[in-house]
Amino acid sequence: MTTEMITNPTGTSLQVLGERAAERNGAESRLYFEDQSFTGLQLAERTRRLSQGFRDAGLAPGERVVVCMANCPEVGLTYSAVWRAGGVTTPVLFLLSEDELRHVLVDSEASYIVTTPDFLPKVIASAAGVPTLRGIVVGDAPGGVGQAAAGTSIPMLDLAELEQAPEGELVDCDPTELAALMYTGGTTGRSKGVMLSHDSLSAAAWQLTASGKETEREPSSRGLLPLPLSHVYGLMLTVAGAHATEAGTTVMMRWFDPVGFLELTQKHQIHASALVPSMIQMLLAQPLEDYDLSSLTRLGSGGGPLSPEIAEEIQKRLPQVEITEGYGCTETGGSLAANRPGESRIGSVGKPLPLCELKLVKADGTEAAPGEDGEICARGPNIMTGYWKSPDATAEAIRDGWFHTGDVGRFDEDGYLYVVDRIKDLIIRGGINVYPRDVEDALVEHPDIVGAGVVGKPDSRMGEEVVAFVQLRPGATLTSDEIVTYAKGRLSAAKYPRDVRIVDALPLTSVFKLDRKTLRTHL
Repeated sequence: MTTEMITNPTGTSLQVLGERAAERNGAESRLYFEDQSFTGLQLAERTRRLSQGFRDAGLAPGERVVVCMANCPEVGLTYSAVWRAGGVTTPVLFLLSEDELRHVLVDSEASYIVTTPDFLPKVIASAAGVPTLRGIVVGDAPGGVGQAAAGTSIPMLDLAELEQAPEGELVDCDPTELAALMYTGGTTGRSKGVMLSHDSLSAAAWQLTASGKETEREPSSRGLLPLPLSHVYGLMLTVAGAHATEAGTTVMMRWFDPVGFLELTQKHQIHASALVPSMIQMLLAQPLEDYDLSSLTRLGSGGGPLSPEIAEEIQKRLPQVEITEGYGCTETGGSLAANRPGESRIGSVGKPLPLCELKLVKADGTEAAPGEDGEICARGPNIMTGYWKSPDATAEAIRDGWFHTGDVGRFDEDGYLYVVDRIKDLIIRGGINVYPRDVEDALVEHPDIVGAGVVGKPDSRMGEEVVAFVQLRPGATLTSDEIVTYAKGRLSAAKYPRDVRIVDALPLTSVFKLDRKTLRTHL
């Protein structure tokens, strides 16, 4: 299934696109963060100076800069400044362990890491002995600029001092070159570096802009950003402003919390925001009716499946809000499909985005017809170049020009895509395929169940057995046996869980996705 080719968003480096956007939309306020407001011109000036500061510190084109910070204006500034200097950004979530961060530093052969004082002890411990690392860049660097950090000989650089450099010349590059090295979650082993070129990031950001999903706004519109900028979606939103013909104002959260989200929505009269499903569930646990949320008209959902019951509850309690679910992954720059505003179909992740081709491939290698399940495969200008230093993994993922996502999906007759589950999460019970999401969606229909996580465990008789971890609403008294009986009435004999375990809270990954890897450790 192919979308109509509209235009070509590739062929220009991100730094050049950023310069053009600053000239086009720079005079108005563009970013609001913790009582600070920034115009586009202010951000552009700081980017130019910080970029020259990196160059003066020794950053060469093509070198990697790891960015380990919670959301703040300096994250996007660092991305843009590194690109302007010809470097490569490597965003990481600040919640990574020392071992995980060290793996990224060593594997990426990073030259610099940018952080803030609150994460400095972990950064110093992770950086010790990394042979390629030439500097730790810190806001409000303790101990003085140029001093060695305790426990390591790596020099400390002051982020604020780098920003005092004069505005230097832009270092342009071939847009097919590497712009970002994103590390995957590593659910099946060590995380792999995903290579995204200037062209692929530009295309991914443009796809959302062209579809009207996130960034094509009126000048007065206000969006709330609670997602980490270290995630591929946050990185893409950083680029998307370069494609928006009319850029509104973004209100940025340092880190998501449901009460803070509601307070900011009310205070700034937010029009739209993008969330992951677990965040939406957290919002539903709040007294939404106690806040003035009348300005909010759209909530985007991505990063995992949103159960229809949750979407329907949001729209029941906030009838003016449209849920627009989308789908993508790190290897595709975060974008593949999305529901367009005004055309949303609950349960679906929408139609393929402009310039993106999607097909569903069955186990026998043939293409699935509407209504049939198949692996989601994609091609387009947003697809990664490959996995960093992993030619075998790249060859396995990209075959005959098509990227194989590892996700199972189906199209309906109207071309809407439905994501069924991850192939690796499939449970085969007695020769029957059981998709965990089908079981989870059935369980959360119960009014006393707020969340469910389903995995398979080895079974000598059936091959695998279905195990459900269930989180109840506060005060609920459901027993495991009652949940089994409830599931039995809604699922086939092959699918319903015989083993139900009630938990206080379901484990989530650092980006608020259900953590099946942790669930499996409790089998």
